Amino acid sequence: MSWGTMEIQVDFESGVPIYLQLVDRIEHMVARGQLQAGQQLPTMRQLAADLRINYNTVGRAYMILDQEGVISTQRGRGTFIASRLSEEQIQRLRMDKLRSMMAHVVHEAATLGYRREEIDQAFREQLVLFPETPPSEA
Repeated sequence: MSWGTMEIQVDFESGVPIYLQLVDRIEHMVARGQLQAGQQLPTMRQLAADLRINYNTVGRAYMILDQEGVISTQRGRGTFIASRLSEEQIQRLRMDKLRSMMAHVVHEAATLGYRREEIDQAFREQLVLFPETPPSEA
């Protein structure tokens, strides 16, 4: 599903609840600057229809994002990216995303039987290869 620069996809096979996938994706897009303060999100009904998911699933994701201060729902007007997201909140979103990615990689490696030392070594090798300026997403 996409509108403008916003693109949301869900993976029905991932084992991660769909509402958490929506929360993660919207937070990711805010952290990357793809969603700006004040930008309107689709209605819960529209997003649910576009993604072919239950309306209540979108409602749960929006509720979490609202509680976190990432979005603001204005009765009769719609749902918007919070206009007062501080640099600190955006940095927190970015770090939460990084920690989540790292946790996933470490968990997968541990599941495959890698030892902590091997995971650490592979991570350090990748950091050496990583450019100082990260590539932008296409």
